[in-house]
Amino acid sequence: MKLTKAQYDEIAQFLGHVQPTRQSLRKLKEKFPSQSQSTLLSIFSQEYQKQIKRTHAKHHTAEAIETYYQRYLNGVMKNAAAPILLELANEVDFAPSLMARIVLERFLQEKEQAIPSKTLINSMLRDPSQIPDGVLANQVYQCTVNDCCYGPLVDCIKHAIGHEHEVLLREMLLEKSLSFIAEDQLRAKGYDKTPDFILEVPVAVEGHIIHWIESKASFGDESSHQAYLQDQFWSYWNRFGPGLVIYWYGFIEELDCHRERGILLKDCFPTDIVTLRHSMAQR
Repeated sequence: MKLTKAQYDEIAQFLGHVQPTRQSLRKLKEKFPSQSQSTLLSIFSQEYQKQIKRTHAKHHTAEAIETYYQRYLNGVMKNAAAPILLELANEVDFAPSLMARIVLERFLQEKEQAIPSKTLINSMLRDPSQIPDGVLANQVYQCTVNDCCYGPLVDCIKHAIGHEHEVLLREMLLEKSLSFIAEDQLRAKGYDKTPDFILEVPVAVEGHIIHWIESKASFGDESSHQAYLQDQFWSYWNRFGPGLVIYWYGFIEELDCHRERGILLKDCFPTDIVTLRHSMAQR
């Protein structure tokens, strides 16, 4: 679903005044009933991540970390069954999974008298049963399952959705009898930055030649699209020529401004693909 910049700004402005909870997501759907649920969910997640990045530093000062840790200790001393970390995260407007990470790291640092490795922290966040304290393990678990934008559970869901759309795109290419080389095959050949699919025989979409297709299971907003252009799309263009990006959950239509230079945006698989075989048959 394509949105104008004005439509997107209205949604983003609404999200700036609500907390990132499932209740807020329901309010968002009620406020913008004409927009697809998947589009709203993607925008909801991306806007919250922007907010967290803007405030990330203030939650990681030594003073803030110590304050959070002491509040956790005092809280569980009064009632170990209460969702202390989750409520603390909501109170200070920080992602529950990231709050759990801060307190877990501080706990391990005190217990082991050394700074724990990121590998260990990540492993414990994915499987809280590894945490050598039952109360903290439960607190971390509560944060993970109640965080709709961050954490290992969300990462797994995003990875699965991304893979699902790549499989869907592969099936559509096969259905159209288009020969392609997939990303894993390209990486096996030594390419570092590669699109999801390179077409062995270019096609035309809406009058534009397409050599490659990239699948994005997200909404294309300005910041994410500019980052993708810089980190991925222009690299693909330099190496493989013009291509197509599919933002399955929509994009801001004003961002589709590089067609003449060779990067086309769509929110679905194109239905008007013209192949070399097709064009020759028409002559």
